[in-house]
Amino acid sequence: MMAIRGQPDGAPAVDYTVNAAVGFPLATGPADVSEPVNHVLPAWDVSTGLSAAFGLLAAERQRRLSGAGQLVRLSLMDSALAMLGHLGILGEVEINGYDRPRMGNDLYGAFGRDFATSDGKRLMIVALTERQWRAVVEATGLGPEIAAIETARDLDFRNEGDRFKARDELNPLVAGWIAARSYDVVAAAFAAKGVLFEGYQSFGELVATDTRCSPANPMFGRIDQPGIGSMLAPGAMLDFSGSPRLPPAPAPRLGEHTDQILAEVLGLSSGEIERLHNQKLVAGPE
Repeated sequence: MMAIRGQPDGAPAVDYTVNAAVGFPLATGPADVSEPVNHVLPAWDVSTGLSAAFGLLAAERQRRLSGAGQLVRLSLMDSALAMLGHLGILGEVEINGYDRPRMGNDLYGAFGRDFATSDGKRLMIVALTERQWRAVVEATGLGPEIAAIETARDLDFRNEGDRFKARDELNPLVAGWIAARSYDVVAAAFAAKGVLFEGYQSFGELVATDTRCSPANPMFGRIDQPGIGSMLAPGAMLDFSGSPRLPPAPAPRLGEHTDQILAEVLGLSSGEIERLHNQKLVAGPE
């Protein structure tokens, strides 16, 4: 059995309240903003749900091996705190005495930021590795200017930390190059050199124009959801080589599988199931 709670002690919590407690809203947003900035991604709901699935599978495997069942407890707060530890944020505070500040859309610890093109579109560039950084330099042709910054600051831009230190000098250079060109021109130049980048798009643009979010991606298919109609839906994220991915299926209606569960799981006869319905103790689909 899996028991998911808000706080480890059973007190209530939801994603937004957990996020407020663990520090991210005070490290998110522009550097000149003092108020907390929430984000719309329910990160702790997602990580808790995935951890719950992992926990259930682990408990089921132990039961098959040992025959012993157990109660698995999981809380949103513990999910968030564990991630802070795994990401090194807790150690950074405790060992280095460093509380990560707001820095807008700059990537922490390396080179990365959003930039605007001449036609008003925006893209995100990330250069974590030396190869990724070299691709940015080659695509933009800014090698001499970047080398001058490197020399003046006595830094080595093969090191991602040094690129981060010089972001206030590097960002305007790259921003100027991109601002003088349209998105299509920038994208073609970046693709040719292998720059790690992605254009910003809305949810609507994603669904309408991006083939990765369409039946062209084997994870997706169209379903006919009762009460809603035809819609795009994802199947399983995992793609097993030995088991073909099943197509997505509509969500069941409330009570749709009542009789099946009573018969197959509890072993009730058709007469017993009918009596439960007549007594209004169970119900079928609405």
